[in-house]
Amino acid sequence: MNKEITSVQNPYIKALYQLKEKSRDRNKSGLFLIEGAREIGLSIKGKYRIETILYYPELFSEAQLNNLISQQTTTIQISKEVYQKLAHRDTTEGVIAVAKTKAHDLSNIAFKSENPLILVAEAPEKPGNIGAILRTADAANVDAVIIANPKTDLYNPNIIRSSVGCIFTNQIATGSTSEIISFLKEKKISIYCAALQSSELYTTQDFTKATAIVMGTEATGLSAEWLQQSTQNIIIPMQGEIDSMNVSVAAGILIFEAKRQRNFS
Repeated sequence: MNKEITSVQNPYIKALYQLKEKSRDRNKSGLFLIEGAREIGLSIKGKYRIETILYYPELFSEAQLNNLISQQTTTIQISKEVYQKLAHRDTTEGVIAVAKTKAHDLSNIAFKSENPLILVAEAPEKPGNIGAILRTADAANVDAVIIANPKTDLYNPNIIRSSVGCIFTNQIATGSTSEIISFLKEKKISIYCAALQSSELYTTQDFTKATAIVMGTEATGLSAEWLQQSTQNIIIPMQGEIDSMNVSVAAGILIFEAKRQRNFS
């Protein structure tokens, strides 16, 4: 018989609530929450280890649960009150997983080809932007996403939600700007920085070789270190009144130009 928890005062539920709310608790425990069947399914496909699945049976049946998990996983039936305590979304799906985080070291990145396409984002702060970047990266099937000087942990529930699970489908690494530049140069990967200074039109560049497209924040752009080490700064021509666009939109334009040049392979 499945275990059942009905009280929001249960110590385990209180601990899970802290995982949802606090980066410190996620970092300390190496655990995080995943909400929704699609996201949990993608995490399993991405070889994340699921420790426990909690479900509210009036929204998510045992049959759906059995279809979702194939590995041996602890399952806990929870009450509506407990589910509402742990759920992050306004929409209700009735299922939440407790999963182990992964290490995102640069040394863990494995490229399948000699001309990888990489998307680098420096110091992104807004979880919504990070999630959108990860969706773009998944859509283009880039070889890796690298986040320089991250301002928030990857397992923030807002990132998982806004990425619609693409945090689990991308190969992701984090590091300092200096570490990432050294990594790219060691791998002989050309660095194309999206910047206004000393730039050439993005459509005039050759992205068919090993390429890293580097994006800064909308507010401050890229740090001087990136601009000094850039193979070439690139620009998307603007025809309106402003000189920048949402970072995930700009990343999409640049990444899909690279994919077009590669015949979408």
